[in-house]
Amino acid sequence: MTLFLLLIIVAFVLGIIGAAADGLGFLLAAAVILFVADLAYAIVRLRGRRRPVR
Repeated sequence: MTLFLLLIIVAFVLGIIGAAADGLGFLLAAAVILFVADLAYAIVRLRGRRRPVR
């Protein structure tokens, strides 16, 4: 869970820097790719944790 939150924060920071700075659009693109990869990671992790019904 810590890795997920850290990657979300990094994606937001890169996105803000990429959107604010002129000529650093590649940082915005990297932030979007990182955010999508982080969401995919979270979905895979959450679907793998099915607890048996008692």
